[in-house]
Amino acid sequence: MSTETAKEVKREVKLEIKNLEKTYDNGVQALKGVSQKVYKGEFLAVIGLSGSGKSTFLRCINRLNDPTAGEIWFEGEDIAFTKGSKVSMTRSKIAMIFQKFNLVGRHTVLSNVLMGSLARTSFIASMFGVFSSEEKEKAHKYLALVGLSEKAEIRADQLSGGQQQRVAIARALMQEPDVLLADEPVASLDPALCHTVMDYLKKINRDLGITVLCNLHHLDLVQDYSDRVLALKDGLKVFEGESSEIDDKWFKEIYGEEARRVH
Repeated sequence: MSTETAKEVKREVKLEIKNLEKTYDNGVQALKGVSQKVYKGEFLAVIGLSGSGKSTFLRCINRLNDPTAGEIWFEGEDIAFTKGSKVSMTRSKIAMIFQKFNLVGRHTVLSNVLMGSLARTSFIASMFGVFSSEEKEKAHKYLALVGLSEKAEIRADQLSGGQQQRVAIARALMQEPDVLLADEPVASLDPALCHTVMDYLKKINRDLGITVLCNLHHLDLVQDYSDRVLALKDGLKVFEGESSEIDDKWFKEIYGEEARRVH
């Protein structure tokens, strides 16, 4: 057995996607039999052009979209077609942040973070915004983790875009997930703020051991932050490997002959 194969054997598979397909009602086939292993504690970047299937891939994993066919194995169970409370349980363990921050602007930063624990809060408590001291302590901890302790009592709509995305990350952490999905988390931000948000995602991955799957457009961010890369094109998997392996030939294969790198 080679050294590389031996390393693979020792790695724990956190997610295993097998032959995942998704066809929308309008006939668009967004995923065409994509298979991928995701290892515990890694930072996996998912790349490709708009329309390649990146967002659909993540949304199927946490069941915001129902797959058309295939398997999604997580913690010994195929979650691809589970229903009801099992879907909610999946989403509590596989959290997601989006390109749009989806914060409640008139509420405080702390209140927005606490909303991440609603899945485990009673209906009455959630209706009146009553949270335990333990939940509040946890929210402050995650705000500190993303560098926003001093912003806890400020309205969310008074923050910059980068700060709002960091609040969204803290809110996702309130679910205490095993896996964090990030769908174009820096696409709405000024270039100067991209690295700040990505630094915190990498810190969470490294310090908390949370497995991260992150959709990205810019290859420089992929090479700076990811451990491995999955590339999709027209709903098909066209590349899997380390970001350093994406040379000019692979770049053209993934993004097209006319594509140019943006730094």
